[in-house]
Amino acid sequence: MIVLDSLFPVFALILLGIVLKRYRFTSDSFLQCSDKLIYYICFPVMLFWKIGGASFGGTIDWTFCLVTLGVVCFMFLLSTIVLKLFGITDYQAGSFSQSCYRFNTYIGVAVVLNAFGEEGLAIFGVVIGLVIPTINVFAVSLLIWYSGQELSSRERAKTLLRALAANPLIIGCMSGILYSRFIGVFPRFLDNTLSLLSMVTLPMALLSIGGALTFGGMKKHLSASMLAAFLKLLVLPVLGYLAYSLFSVGGLPFKVGMIFFSLPASTAIYVLSSQLNSDTELASSAIVLSTIVSCISLSIALLL
Repeated sequence: MIVLDSLFPVFALILLGIVLKRYRFTSDSFLQCSDKLIYYICFPVMLFWKIGGASFGGTIDWTFCLVTLGVVCFMFLLSTIVLKLFGITDYQAGSFSQSCYRFNTYIGVAVVLNAFGEEGLAIFGVVIGLVIPTINVFAVSLLIWYSGQELSSRERAKTLLRALAANPLIIGCMSGILYSRFIGVFPRFLDNTLSLLSMVTLPMALLSIGGALTFGGMKKHLSASMLAAFLKLLVLPVLGYLAYSLFSVGGLPFKVGMIFFSLPASTAIYVLSSQLNSDTELASSAIVLSTIVSCISLSIALLL
């Protein structure tokens, strides 16, 4: 029942988002505006509120965090090797690589919150606060390397810093961790305000994910998308499971970590690929296939 209770609401809303877009209840302009509102306002506020009001028991499990980060780093290296072994072109390299390790934060928060509540979300917030900056460094560096653009070190650094500084999810997570550590309780009026604002966040985010899924380029990029999904949704969770077992990570951090490793590829892949001259059709195809197949990987992770 934990699989049904945790995953059905998430994927039902994603499916509803597809239907609403199909029958023109939503449009591209509406989805662009809602994406901006979710990304810059609603989602960071919700992360701050949920994490800030949770208790960490005075400590953060750094073994869990560092092992998780190490597995993501290893997957980045593995994806760069796969680029050469399977003949992925320079134009596709950035989109493909991101699809192997970049995760959908919205779906992650929804599943973790449904399955493990605020305590699980606090752990998830800590680890993504560490992983997101690292992933941005990997993604931007590799995209620039294969973009064919001649950029100076200063221009590369500016692009990377812009990608990090413009990420409100990092700000929301880090602010929530600090608030939880030093204060930990919201005044009733502020708690009620943040609660009202947060109510719209996950439903709107999941509807937006559904509306953004496009199936046009699936046939053309099916083999590369399947390879990326195989690495993201099978190899990465297996590596994570083995690493957690090796370093004796257990309890709730283990459960949250396995959900993290089983998440589909992030829709942010498309945006970054379009900005840095990589294959957006492949990015879109990989996102769609990864989102569909993640229903299986997330089910297995929850059963663990």
